[in-house]
Amino acid sequence: MTKISTQLSAVQQRIHDACLAAGRAPAAVKLLAVSKTFDTDAVQAAFAAGQTLFGENYIQEAVEKITGLRHLPLEWHCIGPIQSNKTRLVAGHFDWVHTVDRLKVAERLSEQRPADLAPLQVCIQVNVDGGATKSGVAPADALALAQAVAKLPRLQLRGIMCIPEPAPDFAAACEVFKRAGDLFEALRAQGLALDTLSMGMSADLEAAIASGSTLVRVGSAIFGTRHAKPVGH
Repeated sequence: MTKISTQLSAVQQRIHDACLAAGRAPAAVKLLAVSKTFDTDAVQAAFAAGQTLFGENYIQEAVEKITGLRHLPLEWHCIGPIQSNKTRLVAGHFDWVHTVDRLKVAERLSEQRPADLAPLQVCIQVNVDGGATKSGVAPADALALAQAVAKLPRLQLRGIMCIPEPAPDFAAACEVFKRAGDLFEALRAQGLALDTLSMGMSADLEAAIASGSTLVRVGSAIFGTRHAKPVGH
């Protein structure tokens, strides 16, 4: 087994164990392998080990990877911030976007989604703990944004995503993730057909799963130490 396949297997086991500890079915949580800054060889190694969902933060780098790996049945998720001048690239190449936090961006994504592609699957990014350096709509404003996004013709609203500040321990992490879980259920109670709660990364996936996450985003635990951000990306 390659190093990536071994580490991927270890992450899958962590997800399995966390689901059982939380009284949930292991199949209830999907794994998104965050391949940002890693090359196509790394993605192909993970694919060879059974991974098909990949997350990217840097748009230009991601587009090059997506284009170069079109021969593989991969699902690509944009999990980085989206500037208005990059919405066309995102709309034309990705399958999912987790970081919609402004209606303007959502509208551009909908307008620019090619007609021959399926609707772009999107999550609203919520700044669930009020972190000063974090992107995301305030929880109090999430319902209005979600309702507006749900009406856009070329988007399909799937859920919410959060990236809280690192917590000092498991209990503290669960407390923050529970806020996201409660918001998710509140939005569903308002009639929004949501099925995706995107939260949890390498260091805190167990707490996220215990709090209801349906998709964890894991990079370094699969691919190793992250390389520097590509210049100009």
